[in-house]
Amino acid sequence: MRLDKFLKVARVIKRRTLAKEVCDSGHATVNGRVAKAGLEVKPGDRVELNFGSRKVIFEILEIKETIPAKEADRLYKILE
Repeated sequence: MRLDKFLKVARVIKRRTLAKEVCDSGHATVNGRVAKAGLEVKPGDRVELNFGSRKVIFEILEIKETIPAKEADRLYKILE
C-alpha cells in the first residue's frame, strides 16, 4: 500500500491530499530514508513524520484497505 494511503486509512492524517503533501515535502521517513507518497509500505516498517516542532514515530503492524475509525489505531504502534 502507498504511504499516503496508509496514513489516511490509519487516520494518522485526515486527508490523503494532505498526507501526499507531507510526504512529498520531505517530512516523512520510512526506515530512516526520506519517503515520497508513492512508497510501498509493509508491516514492520518504521515511519517518522515531522509536523513542525512535533515528531511522530510509529511502526506499521498491519495493512488493510479499509477499517472502521474505532479500529484504525490497531494498524500501527506509536514508538515515540
